[in-house]
Amino acid sequence: MAAIIGGMDYRPSRRPEPPLPVRDGVAPSYLWLNSGPWVRLLDFLVEQFPAVSREAWIGRMERGDVRDELGQVLSPTCRYRRNACIFYYRELDDETPIPFLETVVEQDENLLVVDKPHFLPVIPSGRFLHETLLTRLRKSTGLAELSPIHRLDRETAGIVMFSVKAATRGAYQSLFQQRMVEKEYEALAPIRADLQLPLVHRSRMVEGSPFFRMEEAPGIPNSETRVDLAGRDGDIGLYRLRPLTGRKHQLRVHMAALGIPIINDSFYPHTLPCKGDDMSRPLKLLARSIAFVDPLSGKRRAFSSEREL
Repeated sequence: MAAIIGGMDYRPSRRPEPPLPVRDGVAPSYLWLNSGPWVRLLDFLVEQFPAVSREAWIGRMERGDVRDELGQVLSPTCRYRRNACIFYYRELDDETPIPFLETVVEQDENLLVVDKPHFLPVIPSGRFLHETLLTRLRKSTGLAELSPIHRLDRETAGIVMFSVKAATRGAYQSLFQQRMVEKEYEALAPIRADLQLPLVHRSRMVEGSPFFRMEEAPGIPNSETRVDLAGRDGDIGLYRLRPLTGRKHQLRVHMAALGIPIINDSFYPHTLPCKGDDMSRPLKLLARSIAFVDPLSGKRRAFSSEREL
């Protein structure tokens, strides 16, 4: 449980053990309670989540779907307790269906490798909960401890690896942290006749504006991508991209910086109007393959997407 140190709010570095199970593929969310003026927990929840009505929170509490870190059910009359941790299930009333299916490439006792379609988020976020790769896979496999080892943007298709159980998750995550995973992407983008390829593009990437974009800035590079031309059809090239680092939107930012933005990219080089539920123009970016030496077996493993741009 959280403690109060010197009057300050304090959070343990380790994620607390949830007292609620995975339900319908959805793991419970959790929230630490900071200092504040609230007397009742219910008043805090209504203010914190304005899209959820007071009546809806009362219903969740009465069903036992809101609990503290000890597993105790929190009722509508419970007091607000500073530095407590509460657990609850996210619920969405109206979620846009994603009409594209993932494909399981391989599954063993430690890994689940999946070929993800465009437009499907990897994890729940914002307006997507059930229509995410993680929730779909938890439902179809029954694997409650399933967790992504790395991420792809919602707009990007291709190979994603999941950890099947928490006990071996760290061994595979360390491969990405130590840059011991070979990743290859494909992208469709314009041809630039004066661009000498192959090349290696390095830059310093920082959070941009609006908040969901990244941008390049002066300073020591923290991102690196090898870019090569694998083929062409008129003015459009098929590019092979090999990122050494894994920054958010790295390939999209680097391609735009080179003057060859990926086709149908609505963020780079300029932010276009939100496409909403329009799924007719997928980003032409595919995580084609991934390869590594398995940290448990010592064997080399490689997986490839069957999708085409």
